[in-house]
Amino acid sequence: MRKRLSLKNHEKWAFYGFISPWLIGFVLFAVGPITASLYLSFTDYSIISSAKFIGLKNYSDLLKDSLFWVSLYNTVYYVIFFVPLGIIISFGLAMFLNQNVKGLAIYRTIYYLPAVMPAVANAVLWIWLLDPQWGLINTGLEIIGIQGPGWLASEQWSKPGIILMSLWSLGSWIIIYLAGLQGVPTQFYDAAEIDGATKLQKFFNITLPLMTPTIFFTSIIGLIGAFQIFTQAYIMTSGGPVDSTLFYAFYLYRSAFNYLKMGYASSMAWILFIIVLIFTVIQFKLSRKWVFYG
Repeated sequence: MRKRLSLKNHEKWAFYGFISPWLIGFVLFAVGPITASLYLSFTDYSIISSAKFIGLKNYSDLLKDSLFWVSLYNTVYYVIFFVPLGIIISFGLAMFLNQNVKGLAIYRTIYYLPAVMPAVANAVLWIWLLDPQWGLINTGLEIIGIQGPGWLASEQWSKPGIILMSLWSLGSWIIIYLAGLQGVPTQFYDAAEIDGATKLQKFFNITLPLMTPTIFFTSIIGLIGAFQIFTQAYIMTSGGPVDSTLFYAFYLYRSAFNYLKMGYASSMAWILFIIVLIFTVIQFKLSRKWVFYG
């Protein structure tokens, strides 16, 4: 009995020893900064001076800040259009890449390549592609007789341009959907074929229901990632024209490092956390009605 207890104690301390590097890193680089930002959100802190406790003033000031509402609107606009379009397009491409066609490995490589390109390189490439006068996209539209929009130089077309760029980098989503499609049991399709089911019937009655957990997963990670959009606006537009691409994370960055309002930026970070949490909880509640776990 004593030997058994001694072995259990040894295994317990060995377990703690093995996970201690991760625990130390998690406390120092995650729990610590999160706790500090929560405290700073109730202070007037400019980095170069000590923090002064001001209670809820940062949060009340945010509600009066017109740029806060503009940045929130721009971000929600991006989320509403990018996430559903991203799911539909990446799922469709995964369906194509799941077929037994010639050169499949080449197609998979081509569709995944944009996802491994650095975000800054992607942004620089799309600055050229979306150029209103000399960009490849408008040049192609002009060939077929369509006058291309102003894209990043236009207040109305700047957000659609960034959404278009984001849809180009869906390689990781495609891989996730492809893995999900390959996990669908083939005997279901065989049985449906014997019953005379069409391709559309197979898709809506077999593929789509069994892929709902994967769709749900990508909708969650897509929502969280979309609310944090930053690099595109920082590199491509600097928030313009006329604040049309001033996304929430970019305005948070400006508040912290351009205006040195670290306490104000911390309050913005916690509001963003609450917004994302609310949307995520809503998605989990709604998932009970449409996600099928076979």
